[in-house]
Amino acid sequence: MIRTASTQQNRRWALVASYFFLFVFGVFFLLPPYYMLITSFKQNSEIISLEGIPWIIQQGVTLEHYSNLFFNTFFPIYFLNSTIVTLLTVAITMGVSLLAAYALARMRFWGSGILALGIFLTYLVPETLLFIPLFKVVGWLGLLDTKWALVLVYPTIAVPFCTWIMIGYFSSIPRELDEAALIDGANHFQMLTKVFIPVALPGIIAATIFAFTVAWANFLYPMAFIFSNEEQVLTAGTVTTLIRGDVYHWGGLMAGALLAAAPPVIIYAFLMDYYIAGLTAGATKG
Repeated sequence: MIRTASTQQNRRWALVASYFFLFVFGVFFLLPPYYMLITSFKQNSEIISLEGIPWIIQQGVTLEHYSNLFFNTFFPIYFLNSTIVTLLTVAITMGVSLLAAYALARMRFWGSGILALGIFLTYLVPETLLFIPLFKVVGWLGLLDTKWALVLVYPTIAVPFCTWIMIGYFSSIPRELDEAALIDGANHFQMLTKVFIPVALPGIIAATIFAFTVAWANFLYPMAFIFSNEEQVLTAGTVTTLIRGDVYHWGGLMAGALLAAAPPVIIYAFLMDYYIAGLTAGATKG
């Protein structure tokens, strides 16, 4: 009886401690987006003023910052360019990654293991070291100051990691499926499309989400390769439009950041279970 009571008491304290730290981390992570949301609805005079409480709106709600974004800046063009670049990047990345991962995981050949490791190691090279040689390549191809430059360079970030994820996931699929498909007369392309892709769907979704995040949220390459508003994307365009010299339009910046963060948040909210399942399953083998 004493041991049972002690165990229940320990569990109760563990539960209380878990909820306490969950509350602390929830406040810690939700405070910045809350502050962004509040600031985006504040009037400029209240944002500039150092008086009052910064966590509440005291001078009335305004939609001026949102209307200014949509009607007085290139924000809609930035959003459209980001959408085009992201969709093309995801399509190219997943097409290359699926074929490469299947070949390296299932079509064993000399040096396949070293090649797979080399592909992953390329992902570890910082973007700050790559954008100068990539700038020369993009300039040589005549793609500077176009969104197509980003479609060209973004897969260099996404393909290595997505391929590595898919290699781990394909390697975890039993080889009996390969043998059964070969006995039925399927070729490698049919095995990929009819066996591996349906079975590895969580891993494919995880890789797709990663490629989407890379293309949507990258900041360095747009700043380096694009100079005109008509070709700029959301991340860099919003900053260059609303920061002029030492003047920061905080209300517009917060509104633009919230709108830019909405698509990734929505995707993660609906596909988080698949994303976690894909990452954890791809981390094991057999």
